[in-house]
Amino acid sequence: MQIIPSLQRLVGYSLLAAAAALTGCATTMAPPAPPDIEETSRVLVLATPEFIPVVRYGRYTLVEVFAPAAAQRDLLLQIVDVSMPEDVRATVGDGLRHALKRSGYQLCETAHTAIELYSLPLPAAHLHLGPMTLRDTLITLAGPAWDLHADDRNRQVCFVSTGAKESETTTNSELPAPKAAQTFPLAGGQP
Repeated sequence: MQIIPSLQRLVGYSLLAAAAALTGCATTMAPPAPPDIEETSRVLVLATPEFIPVVRYGRYTLVEVFAPAAAQRDLLLQIVDVSMPEDVRATVGDGLRHALKRSGYQLCETAHTAIELYSLPLPAAHLHLGPMTLRDTLITLAGPAWDLHADDRNRQVCFVSTGAKESETTTNSELPAPKAAQTFPLAGGQP
């Protein structure tokens, strides 16, 4: 009968060993070192809440007060997505006026610009522009031969020919020589 108690002991020890193996060994670690005073003060500064201005709307509603966005301060930075009406005789002037609708700006009508720029036909590539800033839309519609000048006081947008500037500063004899065409080699060489 000695065999049964020793068998019970063996089963008990093996269950204890299995339980210890499954739970893992518990190790104790040294407590962490206290943080430096500089780290503590930095954490305290970050933890302080900042003041958020609010306005009461109604009895139970508080709304956060925001500063105006950059596009609200400078109206030429507003994002527009312009789809021109597909008119058979659309001109650049029509495209510029359509892009400026509800923007707060108007197109200045100088005789020189109206004759040269505004009467040009509107390219098909400019029938849909955006989303982009209003400034980029106007520059795209006018093309690289024209500079955009915005009169913020009167909220007018004017265009000045870059060729007019060059003709004022240089004469025909001072014009630079035309640039040579730039070529790029084909990958893998030519046969």
